Amino acid sequence: MKTARIFSFILMVALSLSAYAQKVVSAKSPDGQTSVSVTLSDRIYYDVVSHNETLLKQSVIGMQLRDKTLGANPVLKKKKVRSVKETVTPIFPLKYSQVENNYTLLTLEMKGGYAVEFRLYNDGVAFRMTTSLRGEIEVIQENTAFQLADNCDLVLQQTGSFKTGCEESYSVVKSNEWKKEDRMSELPVLVMGKNQKILISEFDLCSYPGLFLKGNADNSLSAIHPKNPIEYEDWGDRSHRIIKEADYIAKTSGTRTFPWRYMLITREDGRLAENTMPMRLAQKCQIEDTSWIKPGLTCWDWLNGIPYGPDVNFKGGINLETYKYFVDFASRNGIPYIIMDEGWALDTRDPYRTNPAVNLPELIRYGKEKNVGIWVWLPWLTVEHNMDLFEKFEEWGIVGTKIDFMDREDQWMVDFYDRVAKEAAEHHVMIDFHGAFHPSGLEYRYPNVLTYEAVRGMEYNGGCRPSNSIWIPFIRGAVGPMDFTPGSMICYQPESYHGNRPFCAGVGTKVHNLAVFVLYETHLQMLMDNPCRYDAWPDCRDFITGVPVNWDETRVLAAEAGQYIVMAKRRGDKWFIGGITNDKERELDVTLDILPEGKSMQMTSFVDGVNAGRMAMDYRQQKSTVSKGTKLHIKMARNGGFAAVIE
Repeated sequence: MKTARIFSFILMVALSLSAYAQKVVSAKSPDGQTSVSVTLSDRIYYDVVSHNETLLKQSVIGMQLRDKTLGANPVLKKKKVRSVKETVTPIFPLKYSQVENNYTLLTLEMKGGYAVEFRLYNDGVAFRMTTSLRGEIEVIQENTAFQLADNCDLVLQQTGSFKTGCEESYSVVKSNEWKKEDRMSELPVLVMGKNQKILISEFDLCSYPGLFLKGNADNSLSAIHPKNPIEYEDWGDRSHRIIKEADYIAKTSGTRTFPWRYMLITREDGRLAENTMPMRLAQKCQIEDTSWIKPGLTCWDWLNGIPYGPDVNFKGGINLETYKYFVDFASRNGIPYIIMDEGWALDTRDPYRTNPAVNLPELIRYGKEKNVGIWVWLPWLTVEHNMDLFEKFEEWGIVGTKIDFMDREDQWMVDFYDRVAKEAAEHHVMIDFHGAFHPSGLEYRYPNVLTYEAVRGMEYNGGCRPSNSIWIPFIRGAVGPMDFTPGSMICYQPESYHGNRPFCAGVGTKVHNLAVFVLYETHLQMLMDNPCRYDAWPDCRDFITGVPVNWDETRVLAAEAGQYIVMAKRRGDKWFIGGITNDKERELDVTLDILPEGKSMQMTSFVDGVNAGRMAMDYRQQKSTVSKGTKLHIKMARNGGFAAVIE
């Protein structure tokens, strides 16, 4: 009996100590439908529940430094919970001119000079670590992992290397089959849950490497980052050969905030394309006067740079006559810019020796006369070796530069983006980051950064197919501005595609290629085709050049991720609609409940022609009168679309 009593006492003590060692802290979103429970034991674990469904269970937050591991055996010093309710007004709105930013902020301050912050929104969760340590610290790795509660499909952009332009096609992988030895994925990642979907991405990336994810064949996604390069040399005119990497991913200030990892959670697929989480997480703009920054459309010569036709009496190419032809077209159609791609300089390594055939000073003068600004393309390595070029561009009158081939997101390269944005802003130069990683916050701190590539866009010609592009509004397009380079006037179905510079074309129907101007968001929208081809289809030209790049309101009318989407956007009192489908024919009925009460409006629409499923060029323009409550029957051919303007 005595032995039994002793055993019972020991068991009670053990259970008591176990309960004491584990501390659970919880918080809920403003509407009470999303909650996070944080368990502090040997590590920092958290669960996410949304609408009574557990989505993540025992996920981990942690960071291994050189001399300690943040998140190991955590001791809570202080807990703070507060509600935040504010309105965000972006300088250049991609989706909405105003956004309500309402969330519950949970801050857990830990012993050891660090804290974890959670923001709980009605439509998702964001978290980050902060540190208050002395001097510099070296981050060896992150111990962060997303542990999904159930097996489900993941939509990934998988890469076999940290050297990537983030242009891979999407692949669909089972979360319990994605193994450690498989290719990792860049962000964003879409989790296709049974009842709800989760879009995982990052934000406020500053002096820290970009996050990649790897599977573990157990429904968990683990963080992995590129190491920081410490020895490197030039490799050609547009890349580094990394000779030696550090054993850490970042060397950084010991007192700082680290990037947000956010999860947009939704039961409606269309909400993915309406995502405003980046705007709600954004830091303040660092540029005092932004009046010189002008988002808009731009002509571009790289894919289709040789004009032809009865009005062309000069030899096309990289010369003054060709670029003046582009400027004239831009001026006639209210397009504020043209971009000059490779060839405007005599040597890609030297941005100061211009091609005499172009006569850049004369072109800049001519552009100003026609109210058209000139952008120039450069490899990033040339920018790195000539950071004073922004001062020279300002003197010349260059308004922007397209910087290409970074193809990395280690800490060094993330710092390069920052240095470029800041230096360019000081000299009133706008930036397009091509060959880039996904937008992660820099574009809000420095809004002279108008767009990023990080997408399999039209430059892939026959490799840019609607069956892949249909994912874009739900994934890449949901996280920030995107340089897709749309606008082909010559279109093919995938099996019949052919085209190469200087006669490139688009895959998908002609209407599909019109609709993406509404769907794909950017502050600098490209027209990838030749002016003479736009003038051959003036109805299409006028639609494209009339589509804004900034919007007051965005509404998805119908959507199924990876299958189809129909989206409406408003600028002032004018609405635009864009719809696309994958390789399946589609018929949809949508109701125009977006329009004002009691007002008849004219709709000019573009629809796939009866033969568009085989002959992608087949389309019809239609005009009709619509009002609030009008039902639209939309029929899209395979790889087809629907486009309209209502005014």
